[in-house]
Amino acid sequence: MAAAFQEWVHRHDFPCLGGKSALSHGQIEIYVADDLTSSRSDAEATKKLQEFASRSTPHSLYLSLVVIYQNTPPLEEADFERYLWERLQAMHEEDARGFEWDPQVSSDAASPRFSMSIGGKSFYVVGLHPNASRAARRFTRAALVFNLHSQFEVLKREGHYEGMCQAIRHRDKEINGDINPMLADHGTRSEAVQYSGRVQDSSWKCPFHAKSQTTT
Repeated sequence: MAAAFQEWVHRHDFPCLGGKSALSHGQIEIYVADDLTSSRSDAEATKKLQEFASRSTPHSLYLSLVVIYQNTPPLEEADFERYLWERLQAMHEEDARGFEWDPQVSSDAASPRFSMSIGGKSFYVVGLHPNASRAARRFTRAALVFNLHSQFEVLKREGHYEGMCQAIRHRDKEINGDINPMLADHGTRSEAVQYSGRVQDSSWKCPFHAKSQTTT
């Protein structure tokens, strides 16, 4: 599974330059889980993400952890989206026993400042599966890619963020024929709508709800 994912990112038609940079620096970590439709891997996946978050620094760049759900049955986009949010909800409830939400982002899934938080660090999550409508999301197994949100802030401070976004969107248009209509810069609208890769209309509401406080 790990080798298959690395080969997929390395392909010429994979548009995300950040992912390619993470791969070239050997900074993609992979955890092979069971089934996206099952809770069996929730506790272990959460632990892996907490450990991953603890190793990151405010200056970390091109770091991603990929959870590959190797035994997931074929899912249509709407079902994949439902189970994606089931897993993220379960991971959050596991994580909230010991960690607060990253204060740099919002825990309100409707907020333009929302990002997923595990281990006290925020993540931009990218869902992948075989039946994704976007070629860039079409991996052979269901998977969730957790990208450290802080690295986007580093790129912004260094003046590289906008150029990278434009290059990724240009590559995405070449591959898919158009730019993903769900893409938006952080702070303009909730990034939750982007996680599954499914095209949504303005009536979509994220099913995720953060706990109001941690339990220690």
